[in-house]
Amino acid sequence: MTRPSHSSFLRLAGTIFITICQYGIPNTGPWLLKTMEKIFWIYLSFAFTISAFLYLLLWSTTVFPIHTMTPVWVFPAYPLLLTAPYGANLIAASIKSGHTDKINPISIALASVAVQGTGFLISFMICAAFLYRLMTQKLPRDYQRPGVFISIGPGAFTAAGLVQLANSAPDFFPSDFLGTQGGVAIPILRILAYMAGIWLWGLSCWFFLVSVGSLWKYLRPEGKSKLHFQMTWFSFVFPNTALVTATEQLGKAFESDGLKILGCVLTGCIILRQWHSFTTAHPPTFFASVSVIVAIDTIVIVVISILDEEYKHKSSENHPE
Repeated sequence: MTRPSHSSFLRLAGTIFITICQYGIPNTGPWLLKTMEKIFWIYLSFAFTISAFLYLLLWSTTVFPIHTMTPVWVFPAYPLLLTAPYGANLIAASIKSGHTDKINPISIALASVAVQGTGFLISFMICAAFLYRLMTQKLPRDYQRPGVFISIGPGAFTAAGLVQLANSAPDFFPSDFLGTQGGVAIPILRILAYMAGIWLWGLSCWFFLVSVGSLWKYLRPEGKSKLHFQMTWFSFVFPNTALVTATEQLGKAFESDGLKILGCVLTGCIILRQWHSFTTAHPPTFFASVSVIVAIDTIVIVVISILDEEYKHKSSENHPE
């Protein structure tokens, strides 16, 4: 717990909740939507509190010299960075299922932006310290080098969440929001979100190029033996999925086929890179990771299916034809 890389498990809950919103809510009754709304507020409170606690714990018990600094130091703030994507997917799922009236989308959207902004600013300041470390100490050591990809996440997650919220704004924001008439505030908010999103997307793309360039030497035969499996290898996937999501959301917002195609290409590259990394160098680790993911997804699907059947059964008893 006193090492930043050991707090990476905190983001797993957020990704599971986002997946449930994307694939569970549209295919079940409103009970799951209400449940995920309650979980959203619990997650938001927990993420805000636990990130502050973890940083206080690190600052009180451990000294990190600047020459050891990597973007892994952002990990305690990562639960905050999943708030806007969670809220945006929850609202989008309520719109898709036709049950927006069952939740309070305005409160969810505003809370998501507030907490997401906190997480981004914390991460941005840490990334600034990382740039200082690069200017004075050069790139991280070999086993820490994949962790450079983590710097992509803060901007990409924030861009994805803001743009997705803006894409759904006309479906849940009232026309008199902020005292305006005729829905004037909605297009203004969308433009601001789109501009902020593409600005942060550009920052994430720059960090992506830096991260790829930092690993270029390992493509040579003499360099491959220096890169051994570490927990930071999962940074090849997780931050880059945020960049893919942000690219796809921007493609939808600007109706750009080029951005949509770029998102698909990036997805394919991530899949190929991760498959090659684990199957060629560490097959047991790869298949163990896949087995765990499949097991978790299966359990979640089974539990949701059982609860949905019970909900439908109770509804049919309460409202017989």
